[in-house]
Amino acid sequence: MFYLYALFAFVCEYVDSSLGMGYGTTLTPLLLLLGFSPLQVVPAILFSEFVTGVLSAIFHHKLGNVSFDFSKDNKIVSSRLRFLGYLPRSEDAKVSYILVVLGIVGVVSAVFFSLSVPKIILKLYIGFMIFFIGVYILLKVNRPSRFNWKTFSFIAVLSGFNKGVSGGGYGPLVTGGQVVTGRGAKNSVGSTSLAEGIICLVGFILYLLLNGNIEWKLALPLVIGAVLSTPLSAITVKKIPEKKMKLIIGWFTIMLGSLTIIKLFIR
Repeated sequence: MFYLYALFAFVCEYVDSSLGMGYGTTLTPLLLLLGFSPLQVVPAILFSEFVTGVLSAIFHHKLGNVSFDFSKDNKIVSSRLRFLGYLPRSEDAKVSYILVVLGIVGVVSAVFFSLSVPKIILKLYIGFMIFFIGVYILLKVNRPSRFNWKTFSFIAVLSGFNKGVSGGGYGPLVTGGQVVTGRGAKNSVGSTSLAEGIICLVGFILYLLLNGNIEWKLALPLVIGAVLSTPLSAITVKKIPEKKMKLIIGWFTIMLGSLTIIKLFIR
C-alpha cells in the first residue's frame, strides 16, 4: 500500500505541477475511497503539497519557466499595491507573494461567510466559476490580454475565499485566473506552485495545533511520490509551447469545474 499511495501522489502531483491544479482535487477522493478519514487525508495532503509546491517552484525557476527574485523592489509597480509595504522585485515573485497575502485574507473572510450559506450553493458557485474560466481561456487563447494587477488582486482574494469555503477550487482558479488576466501560462503554473505550497504549510500548522496528529504512514509515501514528479513536471512545462499550454490549462480547468458540479449530484 505504501507504493500505491506513492504512485497516486506521483501521478496527481505530476499533473498539478505541470498545469497548476489537480493534486488535492483528484487525490483526496481516491484516499477517502481507500478507507482513510478526512482528518487523516487532509493534513497529509497539505504537508506533501507544501514540500512539493516549494520544490516544484525551485525546479520551475531553475529551468526558466519563472523568475523568482524576492529582494525588495524599491519601485512600487502599482499604487494600488502600496498598502502591502514590501514587494519582491520580479513579477513572478510579486504574483506569488500577493497570492499568499490576499489568499489568507480570502480564507479568513470565507470562514465567516460559510457559516451562513449551504455547502451545496458554495460548491455549485465554485464549480461554475472554474468551468467558465476554462471556457474564457479557450476563447482568448489567440487574443492575449495585458496583465492587470487590479483584476489579479481580486482573483487572489477570491481563490483564497474558495479554498476557505470548500477546501478546493484553489489551483484551477489561481492558474486559470492568472492566464485570464494576461499572465503567461508557464509563469502562472510556477507562481501557483509556490503560493499554494506556502498556503498549505499554514493549513498544515493549523491542523497540527487543532488536531495534534498526522498520519505519517500516509503522509510519507505521499511526499516521496509527489517529490519524485516535480522535476519531470518542470521539464514538461519547459518543453510545451505557450499556446498549447494555455489550451491544455483551459480544457483541464473546464474538466475540473464540470467534475465539481457533477459530484454534487452523485451519491
